[in-house]
Amino acid sequence: MSPKELVKQFYEYDLVKNKISVEQYFHRDCQLHWNSSTGFQILNYDAILTFFNNINKNYYNLRTEISHLLQDGDFITSRHTVFGRTIENQDEEISLAHYISIWQIKDEKLYRGHQISQLADDAAIIANSFSEIKV
Repeated sequence: MSPKELVKQFYEYDLVKNKISVEQYFHRDCQLHWNSSTGFQILNYDAILTFFNNINKNYYNLRTEISHLLQDGDFITSRHTVFGRTIENQDEEISLAHYISIWQIKDEKLYRGHQISQLADDAAIIANSFSEIKV
């Protein structure tokens, strides 16, 4: 599987229903450098596993829409929006956050990540800012 296919498959994977995804997709020596609306953090494998375990406790399902997916060697850049349905309100899907991520792939797994996210802005989605551009 190409690095681009791996990243695409990871973001399209049902992370809530399939907890094995961390083991399947993340390198044991991975690091994610994440600038979010709450600040900067560096997550290792165990912290990523904890993050997804917390997601599994709070969300009924998650869905990702990828608008851009670019490859340069073993580096993949993705621009995407994550939508979710909470445990408390399974009937309503809401946009959660917009992301731009750069992943380096090693041994066919996500190895080094740099990610920027912000809370979702429905105005950007309505304005078609996230429409897919094929490259």
